[in-house]
Amino acid sequence: MNKTVNINLAGTFFHIDEDAYQKLQRYLEAIKRSFTDSQGRNEIIADIEIRIAELFNERVENDKQVVSIKEVDEVITIMGQPEDYMVDEEIFEDEPKQSYTSSRTNSTRKLYRDTENAYIGGVSSGLSHYFGIEPLWIRLIWVLLFFGAGTGILVYILLWILMPAAETTSEKLAMSGKPVNITNIEEKVKEGFSNVKNSLDEVTDKLKSGDYNKTGDKIKTKSRSFFDALGNIIMFFFKIFAKFIGVILIIIGATTLISLIVGLLSVGVVDLFHFDGIELADTFYSSTLPIWVVSLLVLFAVGIPFFYIFILGLKILVDNLKSIGRTANFTMLALWLASIVTLAIFGAREVAEFAREGEFTDNIELNVKANDTLFVEMVNNEKYARNNYRSNDFDIVYNENDVKQIYSSDVRFSVRSTSDSVAYMKIVKDARGRTYQAARNRAEEIIYNFDYNNGKLVLDNYFLTDVDNKFRDQDVNITLYMPEGSIIYSDKSTRNFRSWRYSSDIISRNKENHYLKIKYNDVECLDCDDEESIIEIKDDKGALEIDRNKIEYKDGEVKATIDSSGITIKSTDN
Repeated sequence: MNKTVNINLAGTFFHIDEDAYQKLQRYLEAIKRSFTDSQGRNEIIADIEIRIAELFNERVENDKQVVSIKEVDEVITIMGQPEDYMVDEEIFEDEPKQSYTSSRTNSTRKLYRDTENAYIGGVSSGLSHYFGIEPLWIRLIWVLLFFGAGTGILVYILLWILMPAAETTSEKLAMSGKPVNITNIEEKVKEGFSNVKNSLDEVTDKLKSGDYNKTGDKIKTKSRSFFDALGNIIMFFFKIFAKFIGVILIIIGATTLISLIVGLLSVGVVDLFHFDGIELADTFYSSTLPIWVVSLLVLFAVGIPFFYIFILGLKILVDNLKSIGRTANFTMLALWLASIVTLAIFGAREVAEFAREGEFTDNIELNVKANDTLFVEMVNNEKYARNNYRSNDFDIVYNENDVKQIYSSDVRFSVRSTSDSVAYMKIVKDARGRTYQAARNRAEEIIYNFDYNNGKLVLDNYFLTDVDNKFRDQDVNITLYMPEGSIIYSDKSTRNFRSWRYSSDIISRNKENHYLKIKYNDVECLDCDDEESIIEIKDDKGALEIDRNKIEYKDGEVKATIDSSGITIKSTDN
């Protein structure tokens, strides 16, 4: 294994293989020898070293990667050998020789601001290089935009901020679409020296001839100075704003990543090692994909974009921040795409588990006839819960045999009149599934109990089902059909389970603990005081109740109340 050498090339540090270092050193020495008598020799060599450093940076994925002979050979191929070019003054003749012209190839132009030929910020001259047209036409377009739509100023300032200035020789060549090799770098540097010499000669001629009033040059110089100062001010405030944005991005990215890692990995670890506390998710979850795998996929799908937001914030704050490398970027992209696709498939399958609704119905006849009285009560099981209200949520409980089951209090109770001579009760069990048959089978598996004895009906205010059935929006709807002329006494325990979604329930919530005689789609209170008398108006659209304290209107899931405290409108979905 060869030794590695640490080098500083154009201000950038590289780890380079010893053989590659020797080859690079010989190459640079050959370049220096070829420019022994050239004007601007030091500037040419410095620009060549900058270009070589740029090419190495493009091929090195991280700070620890070692530059090998392969990378050196690739750079030499791009830059060219010194002996391949005529590196003397002939390249500036009006008719350069074939050996030079044949070596030049077209290259893709890059967008930079040309500050050397700028009147304001170099945007127009930079665009002219990029599109290959005269700067005059670009400037005329800006004038039309300034006095036309009025958006030209904002667009120009935005381009001024976003377009970098072509400062190095490599950037100036890339702006012109020329290959950044030895010959073009030498040509550009010598061109710069030639321009300086011509400017000095022009100034000397002006001094000798006494021509001090070149208005065009003065206007250009003054406008450039003014707009350079204006540009510096704009860039100063833009950099402050950019730093602020960078801090915000870092905070957003870091906090989101930390939250995702702590939250999702905690869930994954709990599932992986089968700790307590994951039963609820496991009950809802039907896929064969483990929960810890899903947590990892969510971490990749959500975390990777926020990781790059964090990196973007760092790049805004830290100049010359090294990239994480092409391999790492492609790996991240592959992980993100794989996670998105897997989660999409998984999500579609989970949603399909709720696609169809099925029900299973039980009809139970009760020995209650006209003039008979039925007492109704709803009870809970303190082993499972002490709450006495309805909820569409669910929980995990263990029965008397220590078997794990799903518990829910999503039970609705309503009373209707019937023309039949005997009362009966309809218990409708609902559930969802991938198919109708699967949903119906799941509904049939719901365990719901009640007890009827000697004119007393005791209903459970909850139901159970096996955990293997999963939670699929199961619920139980109990409808008690009472014959006309019979009497019902509904205990106050039924109040929180009355079905306000259906206005066909003939018993109002404030009529519990009263003897009510069943009429056709109505009831008559046998023991209500006059103060408790209520006027009820019902139809298929809603129900209106009026008593001495309030006016209440119910329409499906919406309830409006007018009382001493004002008007209240609320949704009564639960």
